[in-house]
Amino acid sequence: MTQKIFDGHNDVLLRLWENSRNGSDPVKEFTQGTAQGHIDLPRSKKGSLAGGISAIYIPNEQSLELAPPDSNGHYSTPLNKPLDYTKSLVIALEIAAIALRLERAGSWRLCRTATDLDEAIDVGVFAAVLHLEGCEPISKNLDELEVLYAAGLRSLGPVWSRNNIFGHGVPFAYPAHPDTGPGLTDAGRELIKACDQMGIMVDLAHITEQGFWDVAKLSDNPLVVSHSNAHSLTPVARNLTDRQMDAVKESNGVVGLNFATTMLRADGQENADTPLSDMIRHIDYMVERMGIDCVALGSDYDGALIPKDIADASGSQALVGALRDAGYNQEDINKICLANWQRVLRNVWRKA
Repeated sequence: MTQKIFDGHNDVLLRLWENSRNGSDPVKEFTQGTAQGHIDLPRSKKGSLAGGISAIYIPNEQSLELAPPDSNGHYSTPLNKPLDYTKSLVIALEIAAIALRLERAGSWRLCRTATDLDEAIDVGVFAAVLHLEGCEPISKNLDELEVLYAAGLRSLGPVWSRNNIFGHGVPFAYPAHPDTGPGLTDAGRELIKACDQMGIMVDLAHITEQGFWDVAKLSDNPLVVSHSNAHSLTPVARNLTDRQMDAVKESNGVVGLNFATTMLRADGQENADTPLSDMIRHIDYMVERMGIDCVALGSDYDGALIPKDIADASGSQALVGALRDAGYNQEDINKICLANWQRVLRNVWRKA
């Protein structure tokens, strides 16, 4: 039985934007398919990927490379420097324009309400939720947030793994704890309040542990971590501690399993020869800690090296099969793959 999947995080818009700078047509690339990356429409249909939260991400001026591991396999990648606001805003608008062109072409539907999301999934149109991963394109007065909301933005992460005017991000490091620095700034607190008022989901995937707790104190919305795993199993700074997962459970929030091998493997390494059993190991742990209603998927398609047994969106059902083999029943699988994201987004968006 094929299971529809709604995924909590992908970077397909970044890939389309980068290729468009070299002359590629992003609508054709997504709609007709490509051999690049992880997501396009043909591969999504093959893997029953019904939709996902699609990020506007502003890349660093120099591409980020993980620091080389030492003889023990340990690494610590320095945070990138903060980005320039004006350049970030220009790139964000260019990427948002691609998302809107895809919608106008009928290649996907930008979902602004829970009804949009449910209807798109039901009729088989790729259900995209526009997300801002790192708020460098937004100034302290939050004017840009209003404009992006009007364009369809319904989710954001205050920071990526770098610092900005709203807060502090965690580095890519192993082994490392997520308590790596300060949390939200005063401007960040105002951003969270505005998101709650507007019905924009706040994603805590890249923020420091202190920032996580700052948001937990400020917001009465479910705590959401779109693409992170269990720190107790893979101690990278980007993964969540047991205490953080307890807070997600208490808020009736959700954590999306990240497919990045660095966040799945016990040794924290980039290696496509990572078995699906490592993914199940993290899901089992999170389900036991938080309950079946708080665990979902957040693949990081087009943003990370993932296990070769999945390879790209067309292989998404491989994880569904592994869940069945691990003893999860159909109701539980549907929650992990689809219903838990629908519930949380409905909860946040209804407050708009």
